Amino acid sequence: MTTAAPETVTTADPAPRRRISARVRILLWLLVVMAVALTAVAATTRSILLRDVDHRITRLLAQEASEFANFEEQGFDPETGRRFTEPDRLLRVFLERQYADADEELIGLVRRKGRDPAKLVQPREIPTERPLREDAAARRAIFASHESTGTLRRPAGEIRWAKVDVARHGDDPHGGGAREAGPEAAFVVAFHPERERDKADEVFRILLAISGVALLMTTGIGWAVAGRILKPVRVVRTAAAQLTEQDLTQRIPVQGRDDIAALADTFNGMLDRLERAFAAQRDFVDDAGHELRTPITIVRGHLELMGDDPAEREETVRLVTDELDRMSRIVEDLLLLAKAERPDFVTPEPVQLAELTADVFVKARTLGERRWELGEVADREIQVDPQRITQAMVQLAQNAVQHTTHGQTIRIGSRATGRRIELYVADSGPGVQPQDAQVIFERFRRGTARRGTRTTGAGLGLSIVRAIAEGHRGRVRLHDTEGGGATFVLEMEENQEDG
Repeated sequence: MTTAAPETVTTADPAPRRRISARVRILLWLLVVMAVALTAVAATTRSILLRDVDHRITRLLAQEASEFANFEEQGFDPETGRRFTEPDRLLRVFLERQYADADEELIGLVRRKGRDPAKLVQPREIPTERPLREDAAARRAIFASHESTGTLRRPAGEIRWAKVDVARHGDDPHGGGAREAGPEAAFVVAFHPERERDKADEVFRILLAISGVALLMTTGIGWAVAGRILKPVRVVRTAAAQLTEQDLTQRIPVQGRDDIAALADTFNGMLDRLERAFAAQRDFVDDAGHELRTPITIVRGHLELMGDDPAEREETVRLVTDELDRMSRIVEDLLLLAKAERPDFVTPEPVQLAELTADVFVKARTLGERRWELGEVADREIQVDPQRITQAMVQLAQNAVQHTTHGQTIRIGSRATGRRIELYVADSGPGVQPQDAQVIFERFRRGTARRGTRTTGAGLGLSIVRAIAEGHRGRVRLHDTEGGGATFVLEMEENQEDG
């Protein structure tokens, strides 16, 4: 019995999504916002115009109806000089005296018994597909309506109308008109709003056309402006793509004072920090390899040549242990210098300068049999990292011990001038030659003219002192001691007022 091998199902990786550039996104959002805004403006304008048309038609209908009502109440027949007694005569005289608007119809309706209401109209053209005077069904609907105004919607076009019912008047013995039963009649004013509304729609279409042209212009201008604004961003992206660990020298030209220029400046600052970090890393690796190679070679050589003699083994172990201790000190110093690039390398806190100077003096006295002196001491509060400052001062004291002999003077003190704070270590040794003053603060560099106790360090002590000073935004400087020797000064500027 054979078993079929299981099928291997492979799925193709989904196609990478196509990215839309920031330039296109900005332009699309701009066009969407502008299109919505321009459409809203056009629609609002059309709504306002249509509302004005409705209000004007309403006022016109009310005015015509009011004029007829007043004429009915106060008018006289020009032939008899008396009040109107017949509705059709009243309507005919009134219509002869009126001048209707272009889209307006003034109609008199009189109904005889058993008939549709007869019409009395002004003989003129009405610019509409089917005027009310030619639409008997519409006239009957308006005449039969119990409302005084309304809107009649029909396939031939909408009609806004107002109506005033009238009746025949009989003679009054006092000359007045007393209403009697008679044929029904009505005065109707009708308005065809299509043309007025078409004007509003035409304005709406014109606004839409203008909006379309504005959007096209905005597309071109927005594309150019967005490209110009985002050009530094593209430069940043290109520079970032070209960066490698071996080449961090690319920088972005900063132009202007806007947010994009600030972005470019920030990116350049980041590149500076990265370059320093990689340089520090390379220096650490190079220095560690350079300094550790020798003790490793010594340890390996002694171990390879170690014999069976107990005394020889003891001596070999002592030498190996001494080299391992030296390697440990080198590694600790290199790690400390690597940490100097970190923002938390120093942690300032309020410290009494006099107390700090006295503590350093007490700790330094244990480094060697020398003539230790506590010089001037400044009494004020400062903002420093006391552990780092103590470490730097003890290192300077150790350096002074190595280059002096028994009985020579080493003086430690501090002073304050304005906002400047100085802590110093002065010795009476041979001093430092001018050609050595520029190199002794570099890693693994030692002066050539200092003599005294044999130096066993790796040449990192003064580099650590300089790193601590720079961590406090200060510096370390060197000058000759009066009477001979060298004076190292740790100089800092106070960041806060004295408390």
